[in-house]
Amino acid sequence: ESLKKLKETIADTLKNEIRFLQEKNEKKLEEMRQTVDEKLQSTLEKRLSESFKTVSSQLENVYKGLGEMNNLAKDVGDLKKVLSNVKSRGVFGELQLKNLLEDILTKEQFEENARIKKNFSVEFAVKIPSKDDNGKHILLPIDSKFPREDYEKILDAQQKSDPVLLEKSVKALADRIKGEAKDIFEKYINPPETTDFALLFLPSEGLFAEVLRIPGFFEDIRKNYNIVITGPTTITAILNSLQMGFRTLAIEKRSHEVWKVLGSVKKEFQTFGENLAKTRKKLEEAADNIEKAEKRTQIIGKKLKEVEASSAQESKAVLGLEEEEEIQEDI
Repeated sequence: ESLKKLKETIADTLKNEIRFLQEKNEKKLEEMRQTVDEKLQSTLEKRLSESFKTVSSQLENVYKGLGEMNNLAKDVGDLKKVLSNVKSRGVFGELQLKNLLEDILTKEQFEENARIKKNFSVEFAVKIPSKDDNGKHILLPIDSKFPREDYEKILDAQQKSDPVLLEKSVKALADRIKGEAKDIFEKYINPPETTDFALLFLPSEGLFAEVLRIPGFFEDIRKNYNIVITGPTTITAILNSLQMGFRTLAIEKRSHEVWKVLGSVKKEFQTFGENLAKTRKKLEEAADNIEKAEKRTQIIGKKLKEVEASSAQESKAVLGLEEEEEIQEDI
């Protein structure tokens, strides 16, 4: 019975210990679960907040980009409208040409809407000064042209890889440029008021390149119509060359005045040399006179020393004082 009671006591004790451990473990597990839940909730909220903030910022950038794209599309549409209108294209080329002229030349070196003939005025003309000093100028006519439709047809044919359409489009562009060159030749080339050639300005480097690709076309236009076809880069080089020529001509004109000034300086320098020689002669004469005066001074000084060295009697004799004393004694 004692053993049985001991076993029961041990069993009860173990049960109590196990129950205590279970309760303690459950409590710890609950505390751990609450801690994990709190940290998980905090981390999740933080991550969600950061994610929403990032998404919001990205959406804002997307909306901003869409706004810029809409503005760009509007600007492109406006530019397309401008380039689709013949008059607007003319203004576009004219403005580009004017900007190039103003960047390179002075306002006095070119003229806008220059009258060439009674009923014709060219868009711009460069004033080439005459070599004679008479203030007159010879005008170099420059006219801008922008055959956009013909150029776009060439680009479209190239994109489609259609050689037949490309050949047809190139021929249409060549005919268009040839017609413009003939028009410039007939209206704006009028020697001796103008040069015997004119410049046709194409405001697009791509368009200018397409014209240059046409075999023999550039030289044909120059020979038949005295027209030089230019693009933005080539006309810039031409205008810079003209500006250098203007400076050289100005130096040549001023060189005559410089030679006149140098001639006057030479004459004045000769006169100055003559005056300097006369002055030197006068100074030499003055030096001779001073030397003579010094010699006279030495002679006088020598005589004075001789007088000082003579006796009083000799001095009286020299001065005639002895005779005066004898006369007074006789009296």
